[in-house]
Amino acid sequence: MNMSDKQLFSQACENNKQPISNILQTVFTQPGLIVEIGSGSGQHSVHMALALPHAIWQPTDVGETLASINAYGHQSGLDNINPALVLDVLTTPWPLAKAEGVFSANTAHIMPWRAVAAMFVGVAGLLEANCSFCLYGPFNYKGEFTADGNARLDSWARSINPESGIRDSEAVVALAEQNSLVLVEDHTMPANNRLLQFEKH
Repeated sequence: MNMSDKQLFSQACENNKQPISNILQTVFTQPGLIVEIGSGSGQHSVHMALALPHAIWQPTDVGETLASINAYGHQSGLDNINPALVLDVLTTPWPLAKAEGVFSANTAHIMPWRAVAAMFVGVAGLLEANCSFCLYGPFNYKGEFTADGNARLDSWARSINPESGIRDSEAVVALAEQNSLVLVEDHTMPANNRLLQFEKH
């Protein structure tokens, strides 16, 4: 694949896209709009759209990566990827009113906690009953890191923004429940990551 000068590249995305899509194929089984929060480079968007041909993939981000996301989408030639939308979880109203599913990868430890809270409020507003929100990334359990690499990642994130950092899964689940999103599966993923699958009740 020849990359344009607009296309960003993330090795982490390249490494995790297949394990993630293996799970999403079992969750997002019905036709509909799947919103990706924090699409980053755009690599996930293409891979997930390929893996879910029955769905329409809607990438979003806060702005600076939109050119890369759209370049990947255009290059793919797929007709089930929409142009990227600007979506800041802290800015309301969101540019979408309804979705059949939501996915986000490696955002919860980068966002400030208030933004994580806003994301769950917004997701709950998008989803109808029995629809799912899949959140991928590293999480702590009972306040403990699950690997030394996650501890280093936490230090790096906090060095950039003291409000960032790996979140306790228990706090995330409690936040979800406050917004009628119930944890139905906690998937073990490679490289000390998890995929938390929430369902709107």
